[in-house]
Amino acid sequence: MNTTLAFIRKELVQAVRDPRMRVILFVLPILQLTVFGLALSTEVRNIRLGTEFRPDDDLARRTAERFFASGWFVPAGGAGKEPFERVRSGQADAVLVAPAGGLSRAVGRGEGRLQLLVDASNAFRARSIERYAEAVLAQGQAKAPLELDVRVLYNPAMESKVFMVPGVMSMILCLVTIILTSMSFARERELGTLETLIAAPVEDWEILLGKTAPYVLLGMVDALLVGAVAVLVFQVPMKGSWAVLFFSAFIFVCTTVSVGTLISTLASNQQQAMLGAFLFLFPAVLMSGLMFPVESMPAAIRFAAYLDPLKYFVTLLRNVMLKGGDPAAVGMNLAALVLMAVAASGLAFARFKRTL
Repeated sequence: MNTTLAFIRKELVQAVRDPRMRVILFVLPILQLTVFGLALSTEVRNIRLGTEFRPDDDLARRTAERFFASGWFVPAGGAGKEPFERVRSGQADAVLVAPAGGLSRAVGRGEGRLQLLVDASNAFRARSIERYAEAVLAQGQAKAPLELDVRVLYNPAMESKVFMVPGVMSMILCLVTIILTSMSFARERELGTLETLIAAPVEDWEILLGKTAPYVLLGMVDALLVGAVAVLVFQVPMKGSWAVLFFSAFIFVCTTVSVGTLISTLASNQQQAMLGAFLFLFPAVLMSGLMFPVESMPAAIRFAAYLDPLKYFVTLLRNVMLKGGDPAAVGMNLAALVLMAVAASGLAFARFKRTL
């Protein structure tokens, strides 16, 4: 019994002796519980609503004000653009369109009908938008009998797989590249072969490139594989360019490989590298908009979500596959990924040199 107790005591001391392990064991669970408790909400808020009506249409203006006063809707950007273009570019989640002659005149003729264009690339969010819009109109029926003509865009059948599969594709690429890369340097260090690489007549950047390039290639093979499965097996539409999709995947894979390398330089062994990878992946997946809308998160959590490379790739992939790839939306998300790739690779290289 004394031997068993001594062995247990030794394992406990070894587990908590490393300051990084103490943070992982005691601090991060509290932080994650706090963050996820605030961030993970299925309630749909901050719906970006665009409006399209004549300047002299008072009834349409008052109706739009009721939408914004409800607390569910916020004004969308892209004013002056065509309603379809505002939805396609991602500037609006929905656009409320009044009749061409004005809603006030249409009500006078007994035809008070508003059209609501809804972006259904997120099927769950689209259903909520439709319900909220109907509730807002129902509250004002005593003032004017209005009807809502909902037009669902980019996912007419509101199939969950059309929304979820591109997100799962992004998650798989992120998972594979980060875990494999984070384990790479830790394994070399644990086996004692890192010293052999350092002693070889090569530059630091050559070692780093030689260790990371294979995982970029493997990530691109995975991108081709999951893209083919998504289109051929799950019947997800591919309305955009394959070239744009694979270029975006290349930038994203470079970013995640750099993140994995950075995690590996911070870890002393494979166990720490694996834990570090999952500590990054778990919040990255949950705050990417893959399952829970980023717009519904509190402002502080939303700020952290905008530092998540997975969020930009999920948005980009859905835009290319379901909407055809709006140039402005693709360019903005690609620019964010490029900046993150440069920052992550720079930090990984600096940390790698310091480790050597």
